[in-house]
Amino acid sequence: MAKRDLYTASRKTTQQSIVDNEPTSEQRLKWFENWYHSKSKLINNILIGVLAVVAGFFAYNKFFKEPKIDKSNDAIFRAQTYFGMDSLNWALNGDGANPGFLTIISKYSGTPAANLAEYYAGISYLKLGDFAKAESHLKKFDGKGTMVSLVAKGALGDAYMELNKPDDAIKAYQEASSDLNNVLLSPIYIERKAIAYEMKNNKDEAIKAYKLIIDEYPSSPQAASSHKSLARLGVFN
Repeated sequence: MAKRDLYTASRKTTQQSIVDNEPTSEQRLKWFENWYHSKSKLINNILIGVLAVVAGFFAYNKFFKEPKIDKSNDAIFRAQTYFGMDSLNWALNGDGANPGFLTIISKYSGTPAANLAEYYAGISYLKLGDFAKAESHLKKFDGKGTMVSLVAKGALGDAYMELNKPDDAIKAYQEASSDLNNVLLSPIYIERKAIAYEMKNNKDEAIKAYKLIIDEYPSSPQAASSHKSLARLGVFN
């Protein structure tokens, strides 16, 4: 019991000593003033730098980025029109008065229109048979998880197939068909993935892909052709 009293008394004395030695609010303020005066030049320079960065960010968005986005949106409209008309050369290179997708990509880099122009340029080159350029542009396109991103991945797979890159094609088709609830696109790209497996003489994976189409999308046109492909591979349901 005595030990406990001694310990308690000692602890109280220590705590009281800490309280007695704790600086007052005036002392804290004085210390801060002294510290600030000794570091004021450095602090002010840092604050000026931060304010300059913030001001520059808002100025960039207001006076450069936003007008650039508006101009790029206006510019891509004519190129999209030519693309819809299948006038792919004008769509890519412009008509002399209006820029094409390639100019939009370089001139308005970093804008949504330039990103979309990568997609259109890739599809245009795919249609024109320039598969290396199609690959280059489609790889740069960011569809941000939209359905267009699935189409772009599928088109990239097509470019890889034409370039005799079945492994890369399989990966692209796998991404393009990743949403099994997409009854429009997924059976198309699963079938193309199966064909890519056949190119690699991987019969087992090709059969799995064809069966997946039949099981998941029995009413799709690809299901009918998958039955024929399985029969050709010696598999009969």
